[in-house]
Amino acid sequence: MRRLILAHDLGTTGNKATLFRDDGVLLASAFAGYETRYPAVNWAEQDPSDWWKAFCQSSRQLLAQAGVTAQEIGVVSFSGQMMGCLPVDARGRPLRYSIIWADQRAEGEARLLRERVGEEAVYRLTGHRISPAYSLEKILWIQSHEPEVFRQAHKFLHAKDYLIYRLTGEFVTDYSDASGMNAFDLQARTWAPQILDAVGLDAGVLPDLHSSIDVVGEVRPGAAEEAGLAAGTPVVIGGGDGPCAAVGAGVVRQGGAYNYVGSSSWIALATSAPIQDPERRTFNFHHLDPKMVMPTGTMQTAGGSYQWFRNQLGGLEALEARERGVDSYEILDREAEAIPPGAGNLIYLPYLMGERAPHWNPRARGAFIGLTMTHTRAHMTRAVLEGVAFNLRIILDAFQRQGAGIEQMRLIGGGARGRLWRQIMADVYGLPVLRPRYLEEATSLGAAVAGGIGVGLIKDFGVAEQLVEIVEIQTPDPAARRRYEELYPVFCDAYTALVPVFERLGGTA
Repeated sequence: MRRLILAHDLGTTGNKATLFRDDGVLLASAFAGYETRYPAVNWAEQDPSDWWKAFCQSSRQLLAQAGVTAQEIGVVSFSGQMMGCLPVDARGRPLRYSIIWADQRAEGEARLLRERVGEEAVYRLTGHRISPAYSLEKILWIQSHEPEVFRQAHKFLHAKDYLIYRLTGEFVTDYSDASGMNAFDLQARTWAPQILDAVGLDAGVLPDLHSSIDVVGEVRPGAAEEAGLAAGTPVVIGGGDGPCAAVGAGVVRQGGAYNYVGSSSWIALATSAPIQDPERRTFNFHHLDPKMVMPTGTMQTAGGSYQWFRNQLGGLEALEARERGVDSYEILDREAEAIPPGAGNLIYLPYLMGERAPHWNPRARGAFIGLTMTHTRAHMTRAVLEGVAFNLRIILDAFQRQGAGIEQMRLIGGGARGRLWRQIMADVYGLPVLRPRYLEEATSLGAAVAGGIGVGLIKDFGVAEQLVEIVEIQTPDPAARRRYEELYPVFCDAYTALVPVFERLGGTA
């Protein structure tokens, strides 16, 4: 029996192919990157042909690196960036670049949905508030602004679903990805006719719905030849990156919580029922487990803020990193660690691409507040890390006020590598922060578990708890905790005070 699981994680910066045994042991991984295009303020697009190239390149590289043959692969499964919008024709050919999760252009379409259905009704049905971040609003934007593209569109797909079409010829999505579209009835697990009828969208342009553990087809011969896989290999659909990360972090039971820190960041839980926030700051995805949901709060630019800072203001650190052969983030972290908590009363607002949770304001902008002649680049570095943590704290507080009872936080993603950031988060959250062994591979592990369950290699989602090894724990430092409790309300008030300024700046960039 073929017992190897090939998981593909189609992220924002590239595709990671990861090979696991059926006992969860990571054998090898390979990465192939691609670019994001930003044609206007708050617009973000990717070329789907880049996804396919990255899929093929990383698959071939992985098999060669691991020294295994394609015939040893028992299943291919997927995780993917969510809330995208790729129109394809009846032959699966893309009709334009994909509008990705970070894109906030569809403000007018969000207003239309608000007028025709209502904020409360959409939140109750879908588990999500109305926002230009979601796929339905993006589809409606194409209908309004690119009518010829819309007329030719046979289906609108997410990133992973496009790759699955290339492999199997099937137009499908799973419950978790569907739950990030503002068009999915979370309780009934169907497309929501109340919403689609109100905006005049035919459900036929949306892909067929499946559980994340469903086998949706087999690798076709032509695709197998391009990607270096074996024709006939089963394909399990998997899920969106957030729900996959939950499984990969071992958050598969009631009350578990994790924090992903990548380009964006989110805090998410596993619960048997949705958490409805009265202020609609948080939302609810479908979990990979068909019996669970995943209450979530996602911010736009977490690691993205740190990356922006490094690229624009960290030139000296980048030069030193090249000379020493180390990661430039390691040098930035070291400099920031020498600065006491609070960064000398310097506040950073991490709203470089608008914001989803907790503010849901596409016009929000980034800012350093409180700069003086005494501040250095190291102060600014620490302020960036603290500002992201403060924003995530608002999301955490929203869950706690609804009785979530979170006692610890598992931290995954590339941002979890930095010990300083983990400690800042522990101090800001007031919770122990747990670091699993697999950080960037956690999402892939979740996809692999779904794939293994789908073909019978893994028993059930409960196995994920046994597969996740915790290798380090940061506990809150009392002194730092007190300092952050003083600054946290200042951070919150700074955003509120600047909202009118953001509105006035909204049309000037």
